[in-house]
Amino acid sequence: MVRILSLLFLIIGLAAPAVAEPKANKLFGAKRKAAAMAPAAIGTYAKGCGAGLVQLPETGPTWQAMRLSRNRNWGHPDTIAFIQRLSREATRHGWAGLYVGDISQPRGGPMLSGHQSHQIGLDADIWMMPPKRMNLSRRERENLSSISVRSKDQRRVNGNWTPAHAAIIKAAALDPAVDRIFVTAPAKIAMCKTAKRSDKAWLQKVRPLYGHNYHFHVRLKCPAGSRNCRTQKPTVAELSKGGNGCDATLNWWVTEYLNPPKTPPKKPKPNAPRKRGARDYTLQDLPGQCARVLSSR
Repeated sequence: MVRILSLLFLIIGLAAPAVAEPKANKLFGAKRKAAAMAPAAIGTYAKGCGAGLVQLPETGPTWQAMRLSRNRNWGHPDTIAFIQRLSREATRHGWAGLYVGDISQPRGGPMLSGHQSHQIGLDADIWMMPPKRMNLSRRERENLSSISVRSKDQRRVNGNWTPAHAAIIKAAALDPAVDRIFVTAPAKIAMCKTAKRSDKAWLQKVRPLYGHNYHFHVRLKCPAGSRNCRTQKPTVAELSKGGNGCDATLNWWVTEYLNPPKTPPKKPKPNAPRKRGARDYTLQDLPGQCARVLSSR
């Protein structure tokens, strides 16, 4: 009888469906506070986490954190310091400061929605909208929308683009903590046209990328002491090959990218695995140190 029962339990166990491992974005998205650890960016911008992140205060003299319900105004201390520096610089160009979008979750990691990156506390979205007031209510921060600086045909900047936008992005690019900045291609084209020939080296850090017409995305370098942080490859220098990225290839973003040559669609390979994104990751996909970040008080 004992042998029969043992065999029965074994059969039931084999027949029971495996319990799916929880997704990392659910685990990290549930954390409301940072891990009480020394500050460190861990992994890569699109696959990692952050220890000892600090919260950008909701309101400062020259900045306001937007969309507070998302709880994404957390970053590495270097990132928070950079945002505060850039917000002060913005006042030199006629803005009241900066409206700051997503940085990271309290412990970084994959997000419940939106970004594939912003996982290690070194990415920050800065709204293209020049702030008119620095005392917005929580409701206003949820309902207010930024402005686009790109024309409807996606080929040029529109009337919202100003010299102040260019000056603030230039200031960000000149900051030694910054690795690269993503902007809509028409904005980079505009800056390449207006920058002086002898003063274009900073444009090397400014990279065209679709979807960045309502904000520009600043990415910082791996901070000192973050031994497990991995710099993005290829580097900006490798992408630009020592240039400033204002060459003819920049026009691809407003020509072929918008109207790609017609080619026969590729037949999908049978049983080809779907490409996994940030919201597919489990804790096992992230660097090993992220388990400790997640479990820390």
